[in-house]
Amino acid sequence: MPKHRKDDIKTMSESTIFKPLYVLTHSPINAHFSKNSDDFVVRELPLYEASGSGEHLMLHIQKKDLSTQEAVRILSETSGAKMREFGYAGLKDKQGLTSQFITMPAKFESFLSTFSHENLKILDAKRHINKLRTGHLKANSFFIRLKKVSQTDADKLVQALENIDKIGYANYFGYQRFGKFGDNAEAGFRALCGKGVKNRKINDFLISAFQSDLFNRWLSKRVEISRFINDFSKKQIAEIYGYDTQTINELKAQKQFFKLFRGDVMGHYPFGKFFLCEDLEAELDRFCRRDITCGGLILGAKSIASTQLARAIEDEIYANALEFASKMQGSRRFAWAYLEDLKYRYIPEKAHFTFSFTLQKGSYATVVLEEILHKNIFE
Repeated sequence: MPKHRKDDIKTMSESTIFKPLYVLTHSPINAHFSKNSDDFVVRELPLYEASGSGEHLMLHIQKKDLSTQEAVRILSETSGAKMREFGYAGLKDKQGLTSQFITMPAKFESFLSTFSHENLKILDAKRHINKLRTGHLKANSFFIRLKKVSQTDADKLVQALENIDKIGYANYFGYQRFGKFGDNAEAGFRALCGKGVKNRKINDFLISAFQSDLFNRWLSKRVEISRFINDFSKKQIAEIYGYDTQTINELKAQKQFFKLFRGDVMGHYPFGKFFLCEDLEAELDRFCRRDITCGGLILGAKSIASTQLARAIEDEIYANALEFASKMQGSRRFAWAYLEDLKYRYIPEKAHFTFSFTLQKGSYATVVLEEILHKNIFE
């Protein structure tokens, strides 16, 4: 292996667990969070209803402390259908109480009359015309209960939630992407360097974690720039980043927290295609109305390319991985997203603080929770 490649792997190893920057600047909030079925509830919102006819059966399941794969395995063993015959729109958390939709061949539906499992319930079953595929969901709704919350910290939680509801949040990938020991991204980089495992599916999974890590690093840099643009003078910005006067003036004129650059890739929000931003002034107005949002790079051959300064920032963050772009499919991911249907309540006699909200598919409630609490939620 070339020496520079060994050095790159060493660099990855020394920075395995990357902590992205928070958007808000408040001090950590004291609250106890436990990811269990009483305090963490996830409900998948389907993209469409079951058709009522067809060769597939759409199951609405509720699982407790089971991963999606574990739930499918239970259904497979009980019904006789093969694992590969099941379809689902997304993977749901193992810890907590979660509900989602799963499809299977309708010819196995006779098992429903006798199915019983302590941690898995079938809430509904209807015929459907096709197998569910990854991404075939509208959004996910979350309920979170925090405990041991004082009145003072409850007030801080309300303020943090309202701030995020007002300005949006950085749509980082959550810890779930990076493995129990936080080393999936490093392993993915090794796989790209020819040092992967023999199982292709595992290599692909690890490489996707590496792509996610790069995305988080890029988004953290954009959060840093946005914060500095707000907090520092034009002269200081020029000294820190070397931007020209016109660019600094354009960025300073933007009133929203997350700053847009010429050459950014934008996406129709919350659903729609990505496109190159060619008229910054016009797209800024749409961004502030939440009609569109910035699309961060998931490195790969099929990713829409950014241009100008937006491209320069990407090239800086993705430098060690650009040579591998042809080995990955690539895409764009919403970098800036928003809470929907936010509700919260403080119960002082129990010292409980509960809140609920909806996130677009692919977003992580744990990322929002860490942004609110400003600390590792599992410490």
